[in-house]
Amino acid sequence: MRVDLYQFGRIVVEGREYTTDVLIFPKRVDSAWRRKEGHRLSLDDLRSVIESDPETIVIGTGAYGAMTVPPDIVAQLEARKIRVVVFRTREAVEAYNRLYKAGRVAAALHLTC
Repeated sequence: MRVDLYQFGRIVVEGREYTTDVLIFPKRVDSAWRRKEGHRLSLDDLRSVIESDPETIVIGTGAYGAMTVPPDIVAQLEARKIRVVVFRTREAVEAYNRLYKAGRVAAALHLTC
């Protein structure tokens, strides 16, 4: 699924607009994604993504990088042989769009702060 547009608080995926944080899978978008601790990512927040068996997870930390991704989360994902790419959301979207056709990639994108 290609991301057509990202702006603060708004993303368009395959022509459909979302105004909440999203998880993007190869064939669907989950716009009901909520994190347990708001701006701190946990492994449980990515459970459905992990279960989809991606090769790569692209994580967007927000327009200003407010969402933290603890190093132990990255280490746990990498231990599962999942490549982790973390950027502010604009750069994460660019990375995701470069990767999505090449393999099993998912994205977890915080759209605001």
